[in-house]
Amino acid sequence: MSPIDSILGIPGLVVQEVKRAKDIHVWAGPRKRPACVHCASNRVRVKATYQRTLKHTRQGNKLVMLHLRVPKYHCTECNRYFRHRFAGILPRLRSTETYRLEVFEAHEGGVSQRKLTHTHRVGSATVERWYQSFIKRRVSELSGRSCPQVLGIDEHFFTRKRGYATTLVDLKNHKVFDVVLGRSEASLRSYLKRLPGKENVRVIVMDLSETYRRIAQQYFPNAVIVADRFHVVRLVNQHFLKLWQQYDPEGRKNRGLLSLMRRHHWKLTAMQKENLHRYLAQEPVLRALYFAKQQLNGFLVMKSLKRKRAQKMMPQFLALIEQFEQSSARALAQTLRSWLEPIVRMWRFTKSNGITEGFHTKMEMLSRRAYGFRNFENYRMRVLAQCGWNGVINRV
Repeated sequence: MSPIDSILGIPGLVVQEVKRAKDIHVWAGPRKRPACVHCASNRVRVKATYQRTLKHTRQGNKLVMLHLRVPKYHCTECNRYFRHRFAGILPRLRSTETYRLEVFEAHEGGVSQRKLTHTHRVGSATVERWYQSFIKRRVSELSGRSCPQVLGIDEHFFTRKRGYATTLVDLKNHKVFDVVLGRSEASLRSYLKRLPGKENVRVIVMDLSETYRRIAQQYFPNAVIVADRFHVVRLVNQHFLKLWQQYDPEGRKNRGLLSLMRRHHWKLTAMQKENLHRYLAQEPVLRALYFAKQQLNGFLVMKSLKRKRAQKMMPQFLALIEQFEQSSARALAQTLRSWLEPIVRMWRFTKSNGITEGFHTKMEMLSRRAYGFRNFENYRMRVLAQCGWNGVINRV
């Protein structure tokens, strides 16, 4: 094959003529006569020939117009007719798959539809249609995937009319596995029943949601539940701030003290610790609650512990929960008791739902960029296209 024949990137073609003007016009035809597509016989003859004009890539700032000679064959063996088939050129289209993919990748990379109408000479509606077709092709490939081993589950807001949606994230590969409308067991039941590979899930990371815990126990029998570290620490801080409101409502309004109370004690500077201790010296009960809260957060932020070290720390952690049960923070202690196993598993597990929360930020930006979504399937397709794969489609 000569270089001028291979520059098109379409196998089985022979370039007959090339003219350069405003565009690059290439006349080409098939290299050899194929076998019958019906009976695989080589006894075929050319019945007729027709021309197809297609857009095919861009060379510099010029568009390559491919004038293709397409024979129509007649098989003398089975007496049936068929047209010549070319790789990367679909029937009844006026552009090659390479050109459509080029437009898709440019639009995916941020080039606007208005700009593509000038550079590639296609309408904005055509750009959107091609973009949707490639996205649907990739999403259809993703729909048959099996569940990942490490799964993150969390909810996010969709619309006021449709409510919330549930996000399933592959925490090992940092990809969105799927997005399902609803956050209750009743709304997710039909989806979870037909979900393939539920037995492959080994770890599920979630916030302290009773609904998601029941769903995990019912539909993922081989998975263990791990609490999300951020949500557990936030729960502890919220309970402490409520108790602070009860003991000193005026001090609770001080924004400087509020900032110091929320932060971990070991991250404060010497001057900040001095100011905080000066205030806590006036409230002995609040001082005891504060240092107990800091000790509890010290347990919660630990991760990647060995089994033996986790077993040694378990009695100290349980004793601290008993202290909370005997104080005014009994509600917090009851929650920690009910979620004791998922919280303790955080010591051994390093992943968290921070990956899921990051994807929620991207989903919000997608929704803002589209000025909101009314159709959930369009929203799901766009989320999987942007967050569920690497954005590369294999060429035909």
